[in-house]
Amino acid sequence: MSHTTVTRTALIAWAVWLLFGCDPVWGDDSLDLREELRQLREQNSALQKQLQQQQTMIETLSRKVGDIEQSQSQSLAADRPAATAKASDDATLDVPKGASTFGNIHLSGEGGVGFFKTGSEGAFPNNEFRLDEARLFLEAPVYGSVYFYGELDLATREEPDVEARLGEVYVDVENVSQLWNGDHQLSARAGRMFIPFGEEYQTRYAIDNPFVSHSLSDIWGVDEGLELYGHAGKFSYVAAVQNGGIPDTRDFTSDKSVAGRISFDPGRRVHLSVSGMRTGDNDAKQDQLSALWFANGFFSSIGSRATTRFAVELVEGDVQVRLPRGHVSAFGGYAHYHDNDPAVRNDRDIYFYSIEGVHDLVGKLYGAARFSQILCPGGYPLAGDGDFGEYYFGSPTTELWRLSLDLGYRWSQNLLLKAEYSFERGHTVQGDSRENEDLFALEAAFRF
Repeated sequence: MSHTTVTRTALIAWAVWLLFGCDPVWGDDSLDLREELRQLREQNSALQKQLQQQQTMIETLSRKVGDIEQSQSQSLAADRPAATAKASDDATLDVPKGASTFGNIHLSGEGGVGFFKTGSEGAFPNNEFRLDEARLFLEAPVYGSVYFYGELDLATREEPDVEARLGEVYVDVENVSQLWNGDHQLSARAGRMFIPFGEEYQTRYAIDNPFVSHSLSDIWGVDEGLELYGHAGKFSYVAAVQNGGIPDTRDFTSDKSVAGRISFDPGRRVHLSVSGMRTGDNDAKQDQLSALWFANGFFSSIGSRATTRFAVELVEGDVQVRLPRGHVSAFGGYAHYHDNDPAVRNDRDIYFYSIEGVHDLVGKLYGAARFSQILCPGGYPLAGDGDFGEYYFGSPTTELWRLSLDLGYRWSQNLLLKAEYSFERGHTVQGDSRENEDLFALEAAFRF
């Protein structure tokens, strides 16, 4: 046999061995690969299920955290939350957006400029350009959970001039309830603070207010005293004992003003509250005015010169529903005025309410509408947008309503442009109609 024949025979034998002898080996490898692929598919399916479960858990936790944050933000905002949001127990501060920081001292400000025009019987009959608001805010830690907050008002729409005045100035002792391991169940403030009645005062400043005007009742005030606030679950509260009169440094009666509000947030979209207040007895000659602002004027005595004391008791309920592109809110309340005029009984029952809606139209453009009304059958000084001298010091009003229509553009969180037309009508105790008080206004609100 030749070498070539041997070689050919060997190659044929090797090929036959590869085809038939190795086939079982290939078959075993294929089975192993299929088994590994099956196991990988099962593991992948299990991992996908775990990821879906984790995603569901994350979404559930996110909703719960959102509910908790919403509840805490509202409950801790016992006063005006936009102006000062105090921080945690580590003596750091939650600085307002745009604030300047100098060490531990934080300085911020806000204001509004605009153009105001009313009818001939209104507050702005001469087509006025106005510096509507200008304020500076300062806040700083004092010690541990103790903070200082101060506000300087340089211009306010209701003041007849531009002059520096104190707004809120207080010492805030945060989370006193940590002494018994409570989480913000109790905090305290002492100094000069907003009167915690109703909800509107918390968004009254121009940058926080989607409207140019306010409701007709527009209840707010700043007074010296002591305030307690906190929250527990879905409930929050704020209560204050304050002087009650308008003088900034003195109180001429020992009877104090007492005000408080209890709020309930059943979910992220609904907010409810009930407020109550008594102004306490005010001295008609020395206090002269209550510290509580009402209908573009203060509560004041309507008794004769022999009157020495006057007081007002109030109650109000508020509701707000937050919508995906805006909100709807309403409030209604009752006030009872009385004094000790020896000659005549001057008791007055005053009813007030407001309903408003704000809706985002396109992008940063929104529309808003508000209707508010005050009813006082016996008559009371209600200035509204009318001439102050005529309707606050002159003819008492029995009924007054206002319809405000606004367009606004939120340029950013620090800049808001808005335009408004307000219709205002009413009647005096003599039966005369209140007309020519409609307001047209343009305003740019800002903060830094």
